[in-house]
Amino acid sequence: MYVALWFYIGTVVTIPILHIFNSLEMPAGLMTSYPVYAGVQDAFMQWWYGHNAVAFFLTTPFLGLMYYFLPKAADRPVYSYRLSILHFWSLVFIYIWAGPHHLHYTALPEWASTLGMLFSVMLWMPSWGGMINGLLTLRGAWNKVASDPILKFFVVGITFYGMSTFEGPLLSVKAVNALSHYTDWTIAHVHGGALGWVGFMTFGMVYWMLPRVFQTNLWSQKLANTHFWIGTVGILLYIVPIYVAGLTQGLMWRALDASGNLAYADFVETVQVLMPMYWLRVLGGIAYLAGAILCGINCVKTWAARPAVYEEPVHTAAPLAKSYVEPPRPTSGLDNAPVLELGRQIDIWSQGWWHRRWERRPLRFTIWVVISVVVASLFEIIPTFLIRSNVPTIATVQPYTPLELAGRDLYLSEGCYNCHSQMIRPILAETKRYGEYSKPGEFVYDHPFQWGSRRIGPDLAREGGRQSPLWHVLHFQEPRQVTQGSIMPAYPGLLNAKLNLETLPAHMEAMRKIGVPYTQDEIRNAIPAARKQAAEIAAKVVGGGGPKDLEDKEVIALVAYLDRLGKDLFATPPEPAKPDAGAVAKASQ
Repeated sequence: MYVALWFYIGTVVTIPILHIFNSLEMPAGLMTSYPVYAGVQDAFMQWWYGHNAVAFFLTTPFLGLMYYFLPKAADRPVYSYRLSILHFWSLVFIYIWAGPHHLHYTALPEWASTLGMLFSVMLWMPSWGGMINGLLTLRGAWNKVASDPILKFFVVGITFYGMSTFEGPLLSVKAVNALSHYTDWTIAHVHGGALGWVGFMTFGMVYWMLPRVFQTNLWSQKLANTHFWIGTVGILLYIVPIYVAGLTQGLMWRALDASGNLAYADFVETVQVLMPMYWLRVLGGIAYLAGAILCGINCVKTWAARPAVYEEPVHTAAPLAKSYVEPPRPTSGLDNAPVLELGRQIDIWSQGWWHRRWERRPLRFTIWVVISVVVASLFEIIPTFLIRSNVPTIATVQPYTPLELAGRDLYLSEGCYNCHSQMIRPILAETKRYGEYSKPGEFVYDHPFQWGSRRIGPDLAREGGRQSPLWHVLHFQEPRQVTQGSIMPAYPGLLNAKLNLETLPAHMEAMRKIGVPYTQDEIRNAIPAARKQAAEIAAKVVGGGGPKDLEDKEVIALVAYLDRLGKDLFATPPEPAKPDAGAVAKASQ
């Protein structure tokens, strides 16, 4: 099997494993379900999935394309077979550990995020090995790069792969992550990989295939070159402002004045500073999209110039052997040298004969890929899910009320977690801005977790009690009327949409089955309890001079959820139940 097939096998094997374990959910209706994981464990599982989905959906398949199309376009063999082996197996085994590095300084146990960081740093080796293997495949063909737009796309794509795979391990280092996490720096990193690596490799592959698929010349080499330069300028104009925005965010959020207070206490101050960067990003995106449109025009015109009748090439191949004979094991070139037997065995092993055997047996090769992925995953998953001390419980943390659960479902459906995090890290500037740092036991009933990965808006982990119900209603209606300079979209529809409470019992029953301690009485009385709480909140809105008749509207459920966030940690612990006097007397007898 050629090296490209190794990466395709890695993709085809790993993506189902990721999806199966990440998608273990309890149905709560035809279109609703809740993940079986909660809080810390869900965060771990989601980032194990999310980071590796990037690896095995946007990295390994495109590395396979690189190993196939780049040698074809350059008319050169792959630079190093041994480097290909090192690249593939190191990537498959090491990458699977890296996900927890997204959770530094969160409620995840520190050992898990530290392990993710260490393996992320080790990813430098295989990733840059692959980049070097790709660029050195062009040895002797660099003169073609100046005139061939296909090779231009491939060179820039591989360069972005090298940049992204250098930056990823860098961002996993705790000292760097403390600054970069929740900022646009991470967004710039992701788009550099997606648009630069994946996008440019795809464009190069398309331009290489068009003449061969349609048996004609590419309609316009000049248009392809124009696409390359517009796309290159576009991606730089897209990601460079986001890098600047990310660094600006991180530094402004952490800035303290001479008195030790926040230099920029109002979150919206940061937002306003970033607006020029966002507009530059828009221009870069338009340029990149314009290049893609030029590619589409070239595709259509090339297709239109195809011959009326295609030539049918005749392929001749040797018949497959009916039996397979293992090649003999090679000998060492050190047999007559004064070295230890271990040295001879290492010399034989380094010749790669064992890997040649695997390449001739696809099933065996696939099994080893599965073993690599599963073993690397279980080393972190098993301790995270089985060691109870990883998630200490908090007596005051209680399940959401029926109305709060309905509000949380709306929060999820509107995608609020894409802009707001719910995780205060133990960093001085964050605790000054948001309050007490988050504890693992606060999230035991969060299916799914809502820690987020970006702060376009402020963190909401301690939002409960900070604002009145009326403030929240007005904020949803039109954010600018309570927060000048906000870029949050308005949600006036929430004040008009009728709240559906009929599904609450089914949702609570699903939650009960995955460990949330709702009683049967609470489930049976869910709808009346939700209506009662909604009426109380709506009355507070009216009492503050707000709009009437909101007790059956979606906005009230969202207000109930937001007003609950972060309160449990500071609630009064429930008094222990007093023993029944009669039972004690009977036991003493």
